[in-house]
Amino acid sequence: MDIQNLIKQANQIGDFFGAWPDSAQGREEVANHLKRFWEPRMRRQIIEHVRAQGGAGLNPLVIEAIGQLEPMGEGA
Repeated sequence: MDIQNLIKQANQIGDFFGAWPDSAQGREEVANHLKRFWEPRMRRQIIEHVRAQGGAGLNPLVIEAIGQLEPMGEGA
């Protein structure tokens, strides 16, 4: 999938959950959404984008949420 499309989708998710009053809960919800609804190759691509490009174009909340995915061994 095109990384620009993934960035756009991830930012839309981040915008939704970023409006929550508790930013930690919003970040957790973004990570949970990516785990539940994105297929593994999409998650791998966005994680690699954060590693290689520092998450260029991504909302800071989304970058933080993606950081929560990495320790979980997102090879799945």
